[in-house]
Amino acid sequence: MTIVEICVSDVPTALAAEAAGAHRLELCADLGQGGTTPSIGTVEVALRTLGRAALRVMVRPRGGDFVVDEAEREVMLADIAAIRALPNPHDLSLGVVVGALTPSGDLDRPLLRRLIDAAGPLPVTVHKAFDELADQLTGLDELIDLGADAVLTSGGAASALSGAARIAALGERAAGRLCVIAAGGIRSHNVAAVLAATRATDIHLRAPIRQRGHEATDPTEVSRVVAVSSSRGRSAQSVAGG
Repeated sequence: MTIVEICVSDVPTALAAEAAGAHRLELCADLGQGGTTPSIGTVEVALRTLGRAALRVMVRPRGGDFVVDEAEREVMLADIAAIRALPNPHDLSLGVVVGALTPSGDLDRPLLRRLIDAAGPLPVTVHKAFDELADQLTGLDELIDLGADAVLTSGGAASALSGAARIAALGERAAGRLCVIAAGGIRSHNVAAVLAATRATDIHLRAPIRQRGHEATDPTEVSRVVAVSSSRGRSAQSVAGG
């Protein structure tokens, strides 16, 4: 089964994506800056109103680069603690999305260790700061050693399709120890090609549409992506079963 994760910016877009069949949601604020931490009120209402979709919450104190100073580290740790403390009445799968680099462009291992430890039992995804690494294969090994559960990547390329060979190599190297989520330019018209080329089990995308002067989630596009992904999965199972 292919897991379809939709990046959403508020509770209405989260509900729309869930209703359209999304399996998992990444909840962010300020998508124009690549996503930052949503308000705790937004996360609380999302947990209260969503019915089944897994929820991953971006923990990123600002846009811009991924080098985090000491004050921003404390903000990230406080946000993770606040997210963990929220009620989860529907027992949704809840996790956080983090990332941090050193000024030299390597993973900020000490901070990532602190963030992963702070998340406790919550699954941790490392976001596309990973795509700025010069050596992604070594970076993947480091994330596995740190205990991250997933990494979001386009293979360091402009899109998942153009970075498909690298994504496939990362998935092979991870060997089930960490989930490699393919991301970058995925849409219903190319998702089958992305899945075939990357061999990814999880994909991530925005399905944007302009609505009332702001960006919302296009439920029709989400439904199409889910349908194509599901049909491809059934076809693969049929072939495997002879």
